[in-house]
Amino acid sequence: MPDSSNQQTRSAPLGEVLLASARNVRDVLAGRSLSDSLAATPAPLRPAAQAISFHAMRHLGLALAVRRRLVSRTPSNPHFHALLLVTLALLETAAAHDDDAAAGVGHNTAQSRGKPQYRPHTVVDQAVKAAGSQPGMCRYKGLLNGTLRRFLREREVILAQARLQPDARYNHPEWWVDVLRTAYPGCWEQLLAAADIPAPMILRANRRRTDVQTLLAMLDEAGITALQAGPAALVLDAARPVQDIPGFEAGLWSVQDIAAQQAGLLLPLADGMRVLDACAAPGGKTAHILEQADVQLTALDADAQRLARVAANLERLGLDGDHVQLRCADAAHIGQWWDGVPYDVVLADVPCTASGVVRRHPDIRWLRRQADIARTAALQRNIVDALWHTVKPGGHLLYATCSLFPQEGEAQAAAFARRHADADRLAAPGQILPLPGSGDVVPDGFFYALFAKTA
Repeated sequence: MPDSSNQQTRSAPLGEVLLASARNVRDVLAGRSLSDSLAATPAPLRPAAQAISFHAMRHLGLALAVRRRLVSRTPSNPHFHALLLVTLALLETAAAHDDDAAAGVGHNTAQSRGKPQYRPHTVVDQAVKAAGSQPGMCRYKGLLNGTLRRFLREREVILAQARLQPDARYNHPEWWVDVLRTAYPGCWEQLLAAADIPAPMILRANRRRTDVQTLLAMLDEAGITALQAGPAALVLDAARPVQDIPGFEAGLWSVQDIAAQQAGLLLPLADGMRVLDACAAPGGKTAHILEQADVQLTALDADAQRLARVAANLERLGLDGDHVQLRCADAAHIGQWWDGVPYDVVLADVPCTASGVVRRHPDIRWLRRQADIARTAALQRNIVDALWHTVKPGGHLLYATCSLFPQEGEAQAAAFARRHADADRLAAPGQILPLPGSGDVVPDGFFYALFAKTA
C-alpha cells in the first residue's frame, strides 16, 4: 500500500478521520499491523485516515511521552487513549508549522512535504467534537480539551522534558535506538531520522510488455512526473493509488523499491534454468525473475493467502503459465515440497524484522520487540541451511532480508559461510542503508549476500 501521506487528507471531515485514525493506532498498540487495520477502515475515510495514521506512527514516541506528562495514568478507554495520541501528534506538527510560518521558514523539504497540515485550533476543536460524538468517550471531552490546550500553552517546556527520553527524541523504541547506535556508530541518528521521511513510490517496468522510455512517455502524458533511477526503475513525484497510474491493469509495471529490485539484478539468470523463489509472497521478486529470463520457476511460500497474491500479480503481468509452479509449504522443511531435482538459482528472501522498510511501514517499530531479532535470525538460519541442500553444484543462492539489524544481515551471512565449506561468497552489496548516497533516490534498507556452491 503506497504511503498516502503525500495525498490530499481533507476529503473527509477531520473529526471522522481522527476517530478512524485512532482506531488504527489503537489496533497497532494492541499488536495488529497498520495495514490490516487500514483495510477495515471505511473506504471514504481510508486515504485521509492512512495519512494521519502514518503521521501518528512516525510521532508516536513523542506523543506517548507528552501524554505521560499531561495525563499520568493511561486512560482506561483504549480508543480514547489512541485519539489523544493521534491528536497530540497532529497538534505538535500544526503548532510547529505555525511557528515556522511566523519565522518565515519554508516547508519544501523532504521532512515537511506530505505532513498533514491543519491549524492548531481546528485540531483541538475537531478532536473534542469527535470525542463527544462517541458514547464511550463523552465523559472524556473535558479531559481532552484541557489536555490539548495545556499542551499548546506549555508546549516548549513539555517537549523539552519529553525529549529527554530516547523513544520520544527519536520516535523509536529505546532498544531499537540502542541496536542502531551499536551497529552504525557513524550514522545511527541519520538512520533514525530518515525512517520518518516518507519513501518515494517506485515502479519497475515489466520488460516483457514495455520499456522504461515508453512508460515514461505514458506517465508524462497523464501528467505524472517520474525519473529513471535504474535499468527498469521509475521514481514518481508523489505516491498515488495504483489504479490512478496508466498501465497497471495492463501489467506494464509493478511497485517495487530500488533496493528490492537489486535481487533480480544480482541473480545469475539464464534461459532454461531451474529457479526457486523461496518465501516468495507477495511476488515482486518472483515477477522480476520471470521478466528477465525464460526459466522454470517454483514460487514457494508458507502462507496460502499471500501465495494467492503471487498468483494474482503474475497473472496481471502476463507471467503465469506452465513454466511457473506455486507451492504452499514451509521452506525449511524441504521434504514437504522438494522433488529432489536441484536448482540452478535459489532466492532466499527470508522472513525478518523488516526494520529496513520502516519508512513505508512506520508501525513496524512499535510492533517489534527486541527478542524478535534472535527469533527471526534462528528462523533464517534454519531456512537457508535447508535451501542450501536444494542448490546444485555450481549453482547460486542469494540471501536477502529487508533489515538493518546485523544479526539478520552480515552476521547471518558470515555464519552461513562458516557452516558450509562448499559456499563461496561472491560480490554483492551487503548492507544497503536507507541514506542518501551516490544516486538521487534513497533506497530501503536491505541486505544481500550471494553464494556459489563449489561442490
